[in-house]
Amino acid sequence: MNHLEEIVFEYYDWKDYLVKKNINVGKRERGGYEMELDIIAYNPHKKHLIHIETSLDAYSWEKRKERYIKKFNLGRKYIFKEVFTWLDEATPLDELIVAINKTGDGFLNKVKIVTVDEFMSKLINEIKAEDKASKNAIPQQYPLLRTIQFCFCGYYNKPE
Repeated sequence: MNHLEEIVFEYYDWKDYLVKKNINVGKRERGGYEMELDIIAYNPHKKHLIHIETSLDAYSWEKRKERYIKKFNLGRKYIFKEVFTWLDEATPLDELIVAINKTGDGFLNKVKIVTVDEFMSKLINEIKAEDKASKNAIPQQYPLLRTIQFCFCGYYNKPE
């Protein structure tokens, strides 16, 4: 688990999603698995299912493309069979890549790509809306999100 995966995990859990991370799927007969999926999250209130892959690597998009295509294809194959087995297979599945940069149109096939900076900007704006921690602290089970709240909102006073 890297920092980016952990912060994405904390964010979706904080937003009332049921979140699974670093899930091995496609158990092989002779051992091992076909692939590990980074994050699968489902919000039962919104009936929103999302598969998120994160990356801070410096590989070219050509090299990443192969890996992402394989991961999302296997995600579609196994999310309903092995991860959230109780979900109806007709449940729409959103797919997201959070990476250091993105392709020209912001999509890889139909998978949306956002940069780490874009994701963090959204997250920071939502945390700022919580205001200072003394009024509405992010729960301690989210140490990364709570640290961001302290940095941007302060405990009693906004940092200068």
